[in-house]
Amino acid sequence: MGLLFSVLTFTSITIIGVISIFIITGLTGLFSLGQASFMAIGAYTSGLLVTKLGMPFPLAIIISVAMGVLFGLIVGLPTIRLRRDYIALVTFGFGEAIIAVLNNMTSVTGGATGMAGLPQYTNLALAGGSAVVCIFMARNFKYSRFGRQCLALKTDELAAKSIGINVTRLKLTAFLVSAGMTAYAGVLFGFYTTYVDPGIFNWTKSAEWIIMVFFGGIGSLTGAIVSALILGTLPEILRFASEWRIVIYSVTVLIIINYRPKGLLGERELKLADIKKLFSSWRKAL
Repeated sequence: MGLLFSVLTFTSITIIGVISIFIITGLTGLFSLGQASFMAIGAYTSGLLVTKLGMPFPLAIIISVAMGVLFGLIVGLPTIRLRRDYIALVTFGFGEAIIAVLNNMTSVTGGATGMAGLPQYTNLALAGGSAVVCIFMARNFKYSRFGRQCLALKTDELAAKSIGINVTRLKLTAFLVSAGMTAYAGVLFGFYTTYVDPGIFNWTKSAEWIIMVFFGGIGSLTGAIVSALILGTLPEILRFASEWRIVIYSVTVLIIINYRPKGLLGERELKLADIKKLFSSWRKAL
C-alpha cells in the first residue's frame, strides 16, 4: 500500500508538470526545454526558506511560486519575441545555467551532493488535490478568452496579430502561468522526497514532459493527463523487469508516435460520457 501511495503521489506531481507544458506547448505552440529549472527553483527556494529560515510551509509555497514567476518573467521578457525554435534553445540554456548555479553554490544549496533533511510535508492528499486544482485551472484557461487566443496564436501567429491579438502579452502570460505551476510542483517534490539535487532537474525531465504531452495529444488536456498517468506509472509497474523497463517505455512511445501521430486523443477532449461508454463496453465484453 505504501508503494501504491508513493507512485500515485509522484504521478500527481508529474501531472502538474505535464499540465504546465500543455499550457505552453499544447495551447500556445511554444517549446520550453528548461521547464524543469522552474521546478528546481520551487524546490530549492522552499527548502531553504523552511530549513534555513524556519519559515512556515504555506508561506514558503507562496514565495517559491512567486520566485518561479519572477524567473519566468526574467527569461520570458527577452525570449518570447524570438522564433519558436530559438525559444527552445534559450530555455534550454537557462535550465543548464540554473543547474550550474546550484552545483556551484555549495555553501547554500549543498552543490552536487544536494540538499537533504527537508521535512516530509507533502502527502498523497496534498499532491492529488493540487493536481486536481491545476487541471481545473488549465481547463478554465483553455476555454477562457486567453485560451482561445492562444489556440489562434498556435495556428497562425501572423493571423492572430492581424485580428488584434497582443501576441507578446499572450505568450508571456502563458509562460508565467506555466512557470508558477512548475515551481509549485518542485515544492511538492522536494517536501515529499525530503532530498533534492541539481541532477534531478536537468533538461531530460523537461523533454520527458514534452513527450507526455505529444503522447496524449498535443491539443488535448485530458490526453496530457491520461499520458502522465500511463507514462508516469509505467516505469514503476515495470520495476520487475528493471533491465528492460526503459526499453519497453521507449517502444511504447515510438508505437504511439508512429501509428497515432496526433497522440492518443489528438485535439479531442475525453468527456464523462465517453468514460461511461468505455466502461459499459468493457462490462459487456467481460
